[in-house]
Amino acid sequence: MTMTAIHDHDELAAAPQAPQRVRIEAAPQPVDLVAAERAAHLLLRALGVDPDAIDTPDLARTPRRFAEAYAELLSPHPFDFTTFANSEGYDELVLIRDIPVCSVCEHHLLPFTGIAHVAYLPGESVVGLSKIPRMVDHYARRPQTQERLTVQIADALAARLQPRGIGVVVEATHTCMTLRGARAVGSTTTTSALRGTLREDARSRAEFFALTADRSR
Repeated sequence: MTMTAIHDHDELAAAPQAPQRVRIEAAPQPVDLVAAERAAHLLLRALGVDPDAIDTPDLARTPRRFAEAYAELLSPHPFDFTTFANSEGYDELVLIRDIPVCSVCEHHLLPFTGIAHVAYLPGESVVGLSKIPRMVDHYARRPQTQERLTVQIADALAARLQPRGIGVVVEATHTCMTLRGARAVGSTTTTSALRGTLREDARSRAEFFALTADRSR
């Protein structure tokens, strides 16, 4: 019988690469809820709504609730972006569909909501699947335009994951367009950002858009 010696350096070479974690967080911006509540109170009164009116007691705490709601909408949550070695050599598309999107239009400070579809072609690393929705939420929690949001998600994933390709599609309804102005109730806006192979290769691009197409239509 032939015996094969296993040396320490062989064991180290065979050991799986440890996950890589990068902390993702926005630059700290202090939130002053007392000042925000005071400003909300003044805003409502300037708009002809008196939170202190005796005949509308339910409005008394509205300025506080208003301030807390916007503080929540505009505060990104920190998280660890965790990647793993692509030890299986997986080279097909990884797609997460229907990621919830909730952001605030920077022009009117009214919400826009919808879904995002994010896909990537792995290179040397793969990412923990929960980190992609967290990345979407991270960039959504600030005054935004849908176009910028789409690009920021694609560029952040491309920089931190370094895949062979990235594709992002965002479909959203903007209350600044449905509740005021044009009052285009039922309208949606679709934006996309492609990087790497998903932009350069027609077949890969077509596969991505086919997988993200709305199957209910």
